[in-house]
Amino acid sequence: QVQLVESGGGLVQAGGSLRLSCAASGRNFSSYTMGWFRQAPGKEREFVAAIVSVIMRSGRNTDYADSVKGRFTISRDNAKNTVYLQMNSLKPEDTAVYYCAADPRQRLAVSASVYDYWGQGTQVTVSS
Repeated sequence: QVQLVESGGGLVQAGGSLRLSCAASGRNFSSYTMGWFRQAPGKEREFVAAIVSVIMRSGRNTDYADSVKGRFTISRDNAKNTVYLQMNSLKPEDTAVYYCAADPRQRLAVSASVYDYWGQGTQVTVSS
């Protein structure tokens, strides 16, 4: 069982930055794919970014939604059981509840359905 707790959300002006954190409890954190998703009012939950602890055959260990590439950076500290999402150049359309998720397999999945564990979410609001 893995428990996830997000923090770092808040209100920021367009063009600003925020860093989200997700602290995980449980064992074998380094073996999990960690993902960030978001859900805006009236919209479906969507993939933001994912990270694994190994380099995949693609040569990458991260993946991003096209809408956040070049602006957001996902990272992890396995010693602290924590994953981060650094969000720069924020736009009003980034406003959403951001969720941290854990997938027991290392596969950089973009589908929310394969993630077994979820945090409670943290609100990010970007004003114009």
